[in-house]
Amino acid sequence: MRTVQLWDERIETGETHLFIGKNFVIAIRNGAGSGYSRVAERLRSARNGTRAGVPYALYLVLDLIVDQFKPVMDGLHERFQSLESVLIGGNELGHANLERLYALKRELTLLRDAADPIQDITQDLIRLHPELVIRELKAYYRDVHDHAVRVSTAIGHLRNSTSDAMQFHLATLSLKQSESVQKLAGWGALLALPTVVFSLYGMNFKFMPELEWPWAYPGLLLATGAAVVVLYRRLKRSGWI
Repeated sequence: MRTVQLWDERIETGETHLFIGKNFVIAIRNGAGSGYSRVAERLRSARNGTRAGVPYALYLVLDLIVDQFKPVMDGLHERFQSLESVLIGGNELGHANLERLYALKRELTLLRDAADPIQDITQDLIRLHPELVIRELKAYYRDVHDHAVRVSTAIGHLRNSTSDAMQFHLATLSLKQSESVQKLAGWGALLALPTVVFSLYGMNFKFMPELEWPWAYPGLLLATGAAVVVLYRRLKRSGWI
């Protein structure tokens, strides 16, 4: 079985190999994971008529491994909530947050790959190994299986929420870029109007009767300014600038 541990806001994975015989359970841990002192203590303090034998020892190891998923899930959920609050606030939109969301989703995938096989392991033990899952402990093993199912379900929900947050982040970035392009287009239209008007007077036409009018120049400036003001108000009202 694969084990997980949250270390410095990063998931560390390990493996636990179990060798089970008639009178022994050997657990070999490789990589991240807590020790088995809790298992030893619970074995020594077995109550309610529970025999401290192989079936109970195996259950305690499985229960310990599954319990280790909860603090990891809590840590990832808190990280998602902090990222979600930043995205909803809209104060820090950028590629850095998108990278954090992708890293969170990758860690959730790693966690899912560790949690899902435990369901099959416990189910196979219940169905195929009555010498280990004795009648007195069957409810205990089912509880471990149900716990593993709940962990996998919670991981799936959080992965979906992370994917939705990534889509929301990308949509918000695209919308802000569209707004910027829209504003640039609006200001471009305002600059284009006087540019077109005054460029006509740089073409050196031979017959331009308004050049002889005494009020032609101030009248042209006034008309161009009025047209720019009207265009500005219309663009402002439609939200383009």
